[in-house]
Amino acid sequence: MIPLVYDQVNTFGKDDAFFLSLLKEVNRKNLADLGCGTGRLTIHFAEAGFNITAIDPNREAIELAKTKQTSNQVEWIIGDSRDLKTNTHDVVIMTANVAQVFLTDVDWEQVTSDVFRSLKEGGYFIFDTRNPRDEVWKRWMEDKTPDVATHPQTGEGLEIWTEYGGMDDKQIFTFYESVKNIKSGEVIQREKLQLRFRSLQEVKVSLEKSGFSDVKCYGDWVLKEASEESSSFIFYGMKYRPF
Repeated sequence: MIPLVYDQVNTFGKDDAFFLSLLKEVNRKNLADLGCGTGRLTIHFAEAGFNITAIDPNREAIELAKTKQTSNQVEWIIGDSRDLKTNTHDVVIMTANVAQVFLTDVDWEQVTSDVFRSLKEGGYFIFDTRNPRDEVWKRWMEDKTPDVATHPQTGEGLEIWTEYGGMDDKQIFTFYESVKNIKSGEVIQREKLQLRFRSLQEVKVSLEKSGFSDVKCYGDWVLKEASEESSSFIFYGMKYRPF
């Protein structure tokens, strides 16, 4: 993620609308947005009336998020899942496929255990991830055109170019994003990005291992159980409430 241009190339879509509707179905108010980035969707959660703690390790993204309207309704934290307070949240949510940035099993287990610890009994963990069987990275690699944006401070035109390193045998896809000034050709920022693709069963087992029960998965942004052919998985698991 490059915060400078992220919001301009990632506008509100059906995935964002689905998360908002799912949160209304769950009907809980105390929300932690883990991996909130620039707060693009966090602000919509705040406007919908949720009490929000938003966490991301990217200082630049958090500082940008704080400049947005209604940002004063959110507690912003520069950090990661270890900064989630114990037994505090009704829901922990991760959007925009944040689950895929955790490349090793150790890192992913840290996240799932931290989320479980932070939830109240009966709380939910909700997040999305892409199905590796869909092989979306092949379609990405066919796209040779840059995205365009405007520099938020200078108003100058920008292009966002993507170079692809490909998929390795650990199901980790590597790519590089560069932001260039259209007029001068200067590269303003370049980032290496990596995503881990996990199967439906792999994710479900990892959640159950961390203690989540009643683990369900919707597919492709509709309230219908995911199949192995779904392009996107939207998981939610509950921290067991004893009776």
